[in-house]
Amino acid sequence: MDLVERETDRVYHEMKNALENDLRRTLERMKWPQKELNLQDGVLDAWDTQVGLLLDLQEPDLLDQIPSDGAVPASPTIEPIILLPVEVMVQPLAARFRYHFYGERPTNRLDKPEYFLTHILDLLDRHHGFMTEVLGPIIDGRLRRFEALENVYTDAVSSFINGLLPMVVVKCLSVLPQISSQPQLLSHFIHELMAFDGTLRDSWAYTPVPRLFTEWRGVTWSMLTTHGYFQPWLEVEKDFALARYKTIRDAPDSGDIDFDAETGQTKPTKGAIRVNDLLETITDRYRTLSSFSHKMKFLIDIQLSIFDDYHNYLHGALQAFLVSSHTAGRLLQGESVADALGIKGLESLTKIFSSAEFLERKMSDWSDDLFFLELWDELQDRARANSGANASVGQDLQVDDVAAKTSSAIKSLGNDSDFENDGGALFDETALSYRRLRERCEGEILRTLDFNTRNALRPFIKVSHWSSLSVPTDDGALAASPALDGILQTLSSLLGYLARVLALGPLRRITKHVASTIHRELYDNVLMYHNFSSAGAAQLKRDVAAIEEGIESVTKVYGPASGSMNRLNEALSLLGLPTRQSSVAASADDGDGWGFEEPDEAATQDDDGGAGAPASRISEKELGLWEAEKLIFQTNESARKALADLGLYHLSEADARNILKRRIELNS
Repeated sequence: MDLVERETDRVYHEMKNALENDLRRTLERMKWPQKELNLQDGVLDAWDTQVGLLLDLQEPDLLDQIPSDGAVPASPTIEPIILLPVEVMVQPLAARFRYHFYGERPTNRLDKPEYFLTHILDLLDRHHGFMTEVLGPIIDGRLRRFEALENVYTDAVSSFINGLLPMVVVKCLSVLPQISSQPQLLSHFIHELMAFDGTLRDSWAYTPVPRLFTEWRGVTWSMLTTHGYFQPWLEVEKDFALARYKTIRDAPDSGDIDFDAETGQTKPTKGAIRVNDLLETITDRYRTLSSFSHKMKFLIDIQLSIFDDYHNYLHGALQAFLVSSHTAGRLLQGESVADALGIKGLESLTKIFSSAEFLERKMSDWSDDLFFLELWDELQDRARANSGANASVGQDLQVDDVAAKTSSAIKSLGNDSDFENDGGALFDETALSYRRLRERCEGEILRTLDFNTRNALRPFIKVSHWSSLSVPTDDGALAASPALDGILQTLSSLLGYLARVLALGPLRRITKHVASTIHRELYDNVLMYHNFSSAGAAQLKRDVAAIEEGIESVTKVYGPASGSMNRLNEALSLLGLPTRQSSVAASADDGDGWGFEEPDEAATQDDDGGAGAPASRISEKELGLWEAEKLIFQTNESARKALADLGLYHLSEADARNILKRRIELNS
C-alpha cells in the first residue's frame, strides 16, 4: 500500500508538472500578464484545452472535500479553493509582486501598505475581463455537466481573487511583526486592510466559497483573530481616541455654546459636538469589522468609555456649581452670590444641561442607525441562546458585564417566552445616566431662577400703598409700577439667555415654572398681605400683565406665563369689582317701590329684549362688589354660582371670601 501511494503521488505530480509547464508555455505565447494579450493563431484554443486538463486532474480531489450530503457549511472552516490553472496564471503576478514589495525597493514601505493593496486591486481590475469572458464559460460548462461541482466552483472573478489573496496574506504576516510596536503604523495598516476587504466585498462581490450565504470575513479578520493582532490594535485605537478626547474636553472653548447649531434644538457646547464627532469617527473605523466580538469590544472599551468619562466630567461641573451655590462653598472659593447664582451660574448650568441633552439625543439617533440596530439584534440573539451563570455573548464578553454597559434588557432574554421582547437599545444605560444628569441640572436651573426671581420681586412686594391709590379714569392708561423694573430686568437677562440656548420644550417648562413662582409670591405676599382699593386692584392687575408681557416678549413663548397666572388674574378681577349698583338692584328699585320686580317682567327680561332669559342669570357686567359679597358670603352654593357667573373658575369659595376681605370697602 505504501508503494502504491508513493507511486500514485509520483505519477500525479509528474502529470501536474507536465500540464502546468504546457500552460506556462501557452501563457508566454499569449503574452500573459501583459495588458494586450495575443489570443490568435490557436493560442486561445490551446489555453482552453490545457485549463480543462488541469481541472480534470484537480476535480477528484475537489469532490472529496464535499460532505456526503452535498451541503456546504453556513460558516465554512475550509480554505478557499485555488484552481490549478489560476495558480499557474498567478505565478508571474506573484513574481512581480515580490519584486516590487519585498527587499529595498522604494515601493516596499511599512508606512504605505496601500501600495501593495492597490497593486492587487489593479491586477484584478486589469484581468477581470479575461477571467469573466474566457475562464467563466469553462467553469459554467463544467457546472452543467456535474451538479455536484456547484459546491466546488465559484464564479471566475472570485476564483481569480482566491489565487491573488495568498500574496496579500503572506505580505501582511511579514509586515505586522515589524509594526506591531509602532501605534501609528499599526493603526494605518489595519484600516487600509479593512478598506481593501471592503472593496473586494462590495465592488467585486467576492465569494470565496460557492453557495455561501454568509458574508466573507476578510483578510483583516484573519490577521486580527487567527494571528492575534486584535488586542494590540484595540489598545492603539483606544489610546488614540482617548488622547483626542482629552484634547477636546480640555480645550479652552470646549464649554462655549455653539449658537450656530441646528435650529429648533437646544444649542450644545462645542465640546459636546466635538465629542460626538469623535465617537462617530470611531464608529466608521470599526463599522466594517466582520466579528461581533470585535465590534462589541470597540463599542464598550472605547465609545462607551468616552461617554462615561464625559458624563463624569459634566457631573463634576455640576457638583462644583452646587458647592459654589452654598454659603460655605462660596466662602472657600471666594465667589459672590451674583457670580454663583446670577447669570454666570445660570450659564454654567445651561452648558451642562445642553451638553447632556445633546448627547442623550444623539444616542437615541444612534440606536436607530442600521449598524447599531444589527449589532443590538445579534446581541439579543446571543443573549437568548446563552443563559445561566457566567453566560457569554462573545469572546471575553459576559452577559452581566455587557448588560451593565449597554442595556439591562438583555438579561431578561434567557428564555423563549421573552422572544418577542422588543424593548431596549445598545445605549440604554448610558443614555439613562445622561438623562438623570439633564433632569438634575434642569432642577438646579429652576432653583437658580427661583432665587433670582424672589430677590428681584422684593422691592415690589414691599410696596404698601395699594389701599390709598385713587380711582383711575381709564384702566388702559395705567402704567406699570416703577418697582417692577428689577424683576423685568432680571427676567430679561436670565430668560433671554435661556431663550437663545434652549429648545421650545424645556424653555416652556422653565417659563411656566418661573411664572408659577411669581404667581405664588404675588398671591401670598402681595394680594393676601395688603388691603386694596379699586384703584389698587387695577394697578396690581396692570403690573401682573406687564410681567406676563415681559416674559412673553423675551422668550417668544406664548401661553405658559398667562396660563400660570390664571388664579391671580381671576383673584384681581374679583378684588377689583366696582362698587356701583348692579342692574339687578336698579331694576328692583324701578319695580313697585318696595324693591320687588314684577313677576312677568322678571321671567321675560334679557339683554336683547327677548323672552326666556331668567332674571337670576347675572353677568359680570351686572354684578357689583356689594352683590358679589352678598352672594359669596351667603352660602357655598350661591358662592359657586356667583363665581361661575363672573367666569372665575380657578377660585374656590374660601379663596373668594379671603380675597374680598382684602377690599378696603369690605374690610371694615
